[in-house]
Amino acid sequence: MKMKELKTKSAKELTTLLTDSRLKLRDLRFKDASKQLKDVREIKETRQLIARLLTLINSQQTK
Repeated sequence: MKMKELKTKSAKELTTLLTDSRLKLRDLRFKDASKQLKDVREIKETRQLIARLLTLINSQQTK
């Protein structure tokens, strides 16, 4: 997801996206460990999405 799309979402939507992304990252890591993951780039993309979500959530809380 792009940053523009994320900025339009509410704090509750961001937190649900964050939990979903963390679960997805966990599953990707398990698949990678068992050599079932074909696209390893997904791990990096998911980590970046989590960082973006955390940044937005923290910036909304400080305002």
